[in-house]
Amino acid sequence: MELIITYPKLFFITLTLVLLFFFRKNNKRRVFLVDFSCYKPPKNQQVDRQTFVDKSTKTLCYNKDSLEFMDKMLERSGLGDKTYLSKGLLKEPIDNSAEAAKEEVEMAIFGVIDELLLKTGVQCEDIGILITVFCGYNIMPSVSSVIVKRYNLRHDIRTYNVTGMGCTAGLVALGLVQNLLKVHDNSCALVVTSESTTANVYKGNDRSKLLTNCIFRVGAVALLLSNKPSDLNTSKYELIHTVRSQTSDDDRSYNCIFMEEDVEGHRGVTINKNLLYAAIKTIRLNISTVAPLVLPLSEKFRYLVNLISTKSKVKPYSPNFSKSIDHFFPHVGGKPVLDDLQNKLGFSDEQMEASRMTLYRIGNTSSSSIWYEVAYAEAKGRVKKGDALWQIAFGSGFKCNSVIWKAIRSVNRDEMNPWRDEIHEFPVDVSDIEVIPDLFVASK
Repeated sequence: MELIITYPKLFFITLTLVLLFFFRKNNKRRVFLVDFSCYKPPKNQQVDRQTFVDKSTKTLCYNKDSLEFMDKMLERSGLGDKTYLSKGLLKEPIDNSAEAAKEEVEMAIFGVIDELLLKTGVQCEDIGILITVFCGYNIMPSVSSVIVKRYNLRHDIRTYNVTGMGCTAGLVALGLVQNLLKVHDNSCALVVTSESTTANVYKGNDRSKLLTNCIFRVGAVALLLSNKPSDLNTSKYELIHTVRSQTSDDDRSYNCIFMEEDVEGHRGVTINKNLLYAAIKTIRLNISTVAPLVLPLSEKFRYLVNLISTKSKVKPYSPNFSKSIDHFFPHVGGKPVLDDLQNKLGFSDEQMEASRMTLYRIGNTSSSSIWYEVAYAEAKGRVKKGDALWQIAFGSGFKCNSVIWKAIRSVNRDEMNPWRDEIHEFPVDVSDIEVIPDLFVASK
């Protein structure tokens, strides 16, 4: 039997297909960041550079060369004199017991969760997904179980613990949340990320393991994400893209950050001279994936023309990301990496300000660091409705992750914020901080 399709039938079929296409496109589950909270420890946990060195001299078995090296690193690391150490590390002698580490972690994560619940008004029974992010701190029962018990979360909550993935793990968790919220309707997800400086202090004299003692500080963040359409008008940001890259197949990248024991049996994290190489290589790989997603057509065209040009004397063109990204928040891994990113991506000093000030005021708090940067921009009153935000973080493996957000509303600078009481003191001038060429070179 011959099938005859008349013009009215063809029109109806075409219209149906078009409507189905637009319905599916517009019905895509959107993921919102309702709000977030950053932990601000009490003032009695603040430590300046000299106090840190003096305490290390009295309570840890460092030799003279190690103390001089740490003093030099602290002077030129970009950290200021008001970062936070844990209570255990401030005692004399220091207390890095399991109980002291537990106290540090619980103070931080309970503090940010309590504040987030207060800010958002969300009920604990509405939280259907929980993800905790730590690197070197791993306990049994898991941190997620500790949180479930503390807040009496529902029995069918989906819990995940991300560990051992370095300073980029917080953005890995956001990729996981994005995928989970694609399949679970009307759900809220709580992401909590922190680290224990108490549990990870290095007590030996291997120079390649001393850097973590100097730059890592106390911090934590809690994020509430949702795919509920009703949360659109009250949320701060919409999650647009998550991009992951890694270069673990490269020996230099794989071995540049490694947890191991020294010859005397002291456990620590080795950071060697290949770190800068691995960071730049992996970050560039990640950026090459992000570029087509965010750059305007004009920048894509200029980049393409430069790429296919046969003129050997043509200078390679670096796209100007500041034309499509309003706020840039790279992980505060160190001044050399921040300088390279600014030069390569075309961001202004103001756009890099949140990163440099977070490094100066808060220090490196592992994967929670980038949220202190967002909080800084909010406290300055710079985040406006429609702005594009780019977070990029990198860590052991070597891995690099990017997340692109869109501001759903302008953020009031007077909202609950860890910078609120002192934001008028920033920015401070850190331009005279010198980078030590052999900062990451291991001792012979």
